[in-house]
Order: sequence, then structure tokens, then C-alpha cells
Amino acid sequence: MTYPPPIYHGEEGEVSALYRPDGSEPELVYPNGTRVHYLSSGASTGGLFGLYRWECGPGVTGPDPHFHNTLTESFFILSGRMDIYNGKEWLDTGPGDYVHVPAGGIHGFKNRSGEPASMLLHFSPGAPREGYFEGLVRIAEMTDDERREFYLDHDNHWLD
Repeated sequence: MTYPPPIYHGEEGEVSALYRPDGSEPELVYPNGTRVHYLSSGASTGGLFGLYRWECGPGVTGPDPHFHNTLTESFFILSGRMDIYNGKEWLDTGPGDYVHVPAGGIHGFKNRSGEPASMLLHFSPGAPREGYFEGLVRIAEMTDDERREFYLDHDNHWLD
């Protein structure tokens, strides 16, 4: 393995760091109280990756098993307990645990602990997942055909 080709071609470096202080308001709050912080969107990283902080309340929340054709997904647990599906079984994960799912890998996550939990969710490459996250709020209002198209547009393939 070698380093990829350069994506910055300057000779002096540049001032371009993004700072997001702890306590910043989330970009999205679901009706169930789950708070989603868009730490780095695919657009802000030039499509390299997306990084999001999920803060779940004590109620059961999270997607059933599914897979993506175009991106990898990784989970890093910050607090509480999250069940992460690895394609064979649900893993009981806690602070400091990490799960990486390659493209095509079956996965899901659920907070079933009865307590709040938070995690970092990383996608690579940086697909426009914000549209997917925000669209989930309207999923119940969609027809079956609209729902099917929405999931296909966002590379979410559910297991039956």
C-alpha cells in the first residue's frame, strides 16, 4: 500500500481547519429525540468521507440490517451501549468499541439499552448522507414506490 496521489498541490500550506466546539447544536433532531451532528459532510471533505455524531435517547432506535453498494460505514461508540449487527449477530458494544463495515457488508444498529447512547458514524467515500437522514423524517408519508425509490437513491438496501 502506498500513499494516494496528492490532493493539495501548494507549497506553503493553507489555513483551512474547521473547528466545531463541543456543545454545538445538532443539525437534525428526530421526533424520537435522536440528535445528529454533521461534523464533516461529504461536501465539506471533497467527497473523501462523512463523519456524524449520533446521540440517541433511551428508547429503541436505529435501522434494521441493510447494506450499501457504494460506501463503507464505521461506528465508534462514545457513550452508553449500542447493538451493532455485523452480518451474523448483534454485538453489544460500549465506549471505545469500533466496528467497520466494508461496502456490501450487512449491518444495522440499535440502542436497546434503555439508556442514552452516542457514537460517531463514519462513511467513506463522503456520500450526501444528509439527504438520507433528513428524508427519514418523511418516510411514513411516502407511498411504497416513493419509499423504494428513496432508499435506492440513497444506496440503502434492506434485507427481507
